[in-house]
Amino acid sequence: MVPIQPGEPGNPDGKCPIPADAQLEDVSSPTTVVGAGTPESCTPDAFISAVAAGGIITFNCGPDPVTITLTKPAKVFNDKGPKIVIDGGGKVILSGGGTTRILYMNTCDKNQVWTTSHCDNQETPQLTVQNLTFANANSKGETKYDGGGAIYASGGRLKVINSRFMNNVCADSGPDVGGAGIRAFEQYNNLPVYVVNSTFGGSDGVGNVCSNGGGISSIGVSWTILNSLFSYNHAIGNGGNPATSGTSGGGSGGAIYNDGNTMTLSLCGTRIEYNQVNAFGSAIFFVTDDHTGNIVIDSSVITNNVGGSWYPKYQQISAFDDTPITVTNSTIQ
Repeated sequence: MVPIQPGEPGNPDGKCPIPADAQLEDVSSPTTVVGAGTPESCTPDAFISAVAAGGIITFNCGPDPVTITLTKPAKVFNDKGPKIVIDGGGKVILSGGGTTRILYMNTCDKNQVWTTSHCDNQETPQLTVQNLTFANANSKGETKYDGGGAIYASGGRLKVINSRFMNNVCADSGPDVGGAGIRAFEQYNNLPVYVVNSTFGGSDGVGNVCSNGGGISSIGVSWTILNSLFSYNHAIGNGGNPATSGTSGGGSGGAIYNDGNTMTLSLCGTRIEYNQVNAFGSAIFFVTDDHTGNIVIDSSVITNNVGGSWYPKYQQISAFDDTPITVTNSTIQ
């Protein structure tokens, strides 16, 4: 298990404006404060209970950075909203201890309470994680809801701001499993997941690793990624999707793995570098089965990503040759 030190998230060169609905959430009046002023008071059970209760969650663990090591995931209950905000104040590292996923939300999981008759497209919960580090998570033991080493989020909305994802892992093989940092599904009304000023990996030795999508993975989800950094992540599966005969499949999307139909991947002020794959998309794997999705890249740098093939328009980006890719003020090399 890799020790994680405090650090600043995001791409320091990213200067893209942040839309209103992607801004930090107000945590001045928390529902629950985890801790009573000392590191010892910030227990995993206290954090898990706070997430289960919902609302706005902050921490009081003393003046220094603290690591809270979980032995089981914190799980969002769908009737504890509408907004659930977890704010680490830049000093909290949530660790999976190399054994467990850290955070789980699923609007279609009966165990987490069904709140509508259309769990696959409902507005809440709206989960925001901000000013946090997610480290040493491991979802390899998950079978029904696989992928999502650090965070698995299906339904409602997800927003990630000023956060780091380091040394998280999910399944080593499989044609479609992915997202060592984040795995996302079924966002309300096809609105995007926002990732703002955040880091996935960041330096050699602390990258995230999964069969596909070393940083993030999704099916049928749009993403808007602003002023963020993806580096040193690995997609270690082999054989692609569908899996080549004789292989277990996977190995695509060193940083980002997107599959589905109508969806948009939008990058602005984001740097993607030194990620690695065995199959396709050393930086980005983006496949829309009905050929309706698109990629928008602005003021970003995609460079020095390693491995893979099937690059019809741009090196390091795997997509159908009819997928619109708009590139402005960016470097891809």
